[in-house]
Parts: sequence; structure tokens; C-alpha cells
Amino acid sequence: MPWRKRPAEERSLLNPAFCSCLLWNAASGYTGADIQALPFDLAFLVLPIVLHRATRESLPRAPNTSLVAWLHDNPLPRVNIPEASRSLAPFTREAMIFGGTHRILRITPKHLIAEPAWRKPITQHLAGLSIEVADCAKRAMFVGKWFARVGSPATIMAVLGVRP
Repeated sequence: MPWRKRPAEERSLLNPAFCSCLLWNAASGYTGADIQALPFDLAFLVLPIVLHRATRESLPRAPNTSLVAWLHDNPLPRVNIPEASRSLAPFTREAMIFGGTHRILRITPKHLIAEPAWRKPITQHLAGLSIEVADCAKRAMFVGKWFARVGSPATIMAVLGVRP
């Protein structure tokens, strides 16, 4: 569907520039916590976790928190994330294409890599936006760090009830 004909909420919340910024933050957080890049499959979990306010607000504060323990204390994400990841997959792909085209993200067959040169422009841009937008970016960075610490991509996806 042409961008101009999409609903206003979709144009605001799911626009490729904003979503690629969230993916950049997650990939940056993942790489900052580990030497490897964000596995491609895990990138499809970022938007469902970060854009859903209740899920985002329920995220643990420390990246060493067990994913299983978090889901035990917060069962709603276990229910919402599988369906949200399916419905948001086209927007994630669109954000990846946007990010790759604008060299915000580097995409390999297995990984999503945050281009370091974008750290300052993204940080400066987010500083001038709403608290909720900044929180989405901050929590995307956290999700990247968390995923780097909690286990393999296959384990994370299985625990969340998502299949690649």
C-alpha cells in the first residue's frame, strides 16, 4: 500500500525510519554486550517487544535477568509476542531495507549490524523527541544487550514461542 494511503497511526508508529532506528539501537546494544552482531532472526522480535507499551514497560531493568523468570512474572508477552512478531514482520523487513539503503544498518545473511557512524546522529535526533519515543529506543538498546546475554537465538525464540 502506498505510504500516503496508510492509516496515520501506522505512518507514525511503524514508519521505516523510526523502526530502523529501533533496530539500530537493538543491534548496537547486542554488539556492545558481545562481539557478535545481532542474529537476523532476533531482529524480528525487537519491534513486537519495544512497540507494545505493556511489554516494553514490563521488561526487566538488568540485562542479566533470566528470560524464563521474566516470562514467569509477566505472562502477557508470552501470549502477545508470537502474534505480534508475525504481524510486524513486514514492518521489520521494511525497516531493514530502509536502514540498509541509508547505511544505518548493514545486513548480512545471518546478522544485522548497527553502523557505528550513526550513533551520534541517532542520539541527537532522539533527544528532541517525546519521552515515549526515547523510551522505545532505550528499551530497544536494552533488548539487544539482553538477547546477547540470555542465550542462543534458538533458545530465545523457543522460550518466546516464536519460530523463525
